[in-house]
Amino acid sequence: MADKRVLLAAPRGYCAGVDRAVTTVLKALEIYPAPVYVRKEIVHNRHVVRTLESKGAIFVDEVDEVPVGSTVIFSAHGVSPQVHADAARRDLKVIDATCPLVTKVHNEARRFAAEGYQILLIGHAGHEEVEGTAGEAPDAITLVEGPDSAAELDLDPERPTAWLSQTTLSVDETMETVDALRRRLPLLIDPPSDDICYATQNRQLAVKAIAGQCDVLVVVGSGNSSNSVRLVEVGLEAGAGAAFRVDRAAELDDAWFADATTVGVTSGASVPEELVDGVLDRLQGLGFETVEIVESAEESLVFALPPELRRDLRAAEQR
Repeated sequence: MADKRVLLAAPRGYCAGVDRAVTTVLKALEIYPAPVYVRKEIVHNRHVVRTLESKGAIFVDEVDEVPVGSTVIFSAHGVSPQVHADAARRDLKVIDATCPLVTKVHNEARRFAAEGYQILLIGHAGHEEVEGTAGEAPDAITLVEGPDSAAELDLDPERPTAWLSQTTLSVDETMETVDALRRRLPLLIDPPSDDICYATQNRQLAVKAIAGQCDVLVVVGSGNSSNSVRLVEVGLEAGAGAAFRVDRAAELDDAWFADATTVGVTSGASVPEELVDGVLDRLQGLGFETVEIVESAEESLVFALPPELRRDLRAAEQR
């Protein structure tokens, strides 16, 4: 039998926006009086949420669950203006950990709406990022969930139209939808820059680089993580023999690897590296002792912490 090996995709795991959001909660727990509240999951990873809960963070679904005058952190996925207004009415101290790349899409939505465009937002209904972006211009935005729904849209052919997208979709999926829209609207306007975030693209490219060699691909990430779910789909489309998503090593099934000689491993953008290490340890126990790192891109981007938090951290240091 050929030597068993693991192809470990790089880049993988935490992106700059996730690192910023998680660090925001950790720093807030250090300097603000307890309790500190977080609206929704700060990032879509169960392990991260449980870890922050163990350190004192309290996660809520809506700001009306936060006591008046308390501190609340908004998640990396962003919120609508209505949520900001609700927080202000409750006199909450808001720390906004929205990923700057999501904020960019919000800004584009407001600008297009102000210029009279009808906006087609490509994304998944119910996703927090989609809800936040749509809330920036609810009268101008129509959700498009995929190429099949493009034909069903009720559009004003005389009104200029632009498209935006959820940042965590697959590049291929988004462009397929854009192509379907453009067949109906040849003058459809593109956003000023690609809305698929760099981390989503890089992780998909890394999977494509290894998938054709993999009997099995393992994607570490939670089921509500859009970019993790997409990595499974991208891996299968790129030639992986099979692909599975797991939250942690305990969810691996030995039967998946019974006939495999090459296993690919990657993780979504909200996954801490310790969870990947656990998967590698489990695979080593199954005989996959050789680990080859396959790097397809370098990432050096770092986002500054939210300005209100930076200000309070400086004040705390001076006390």
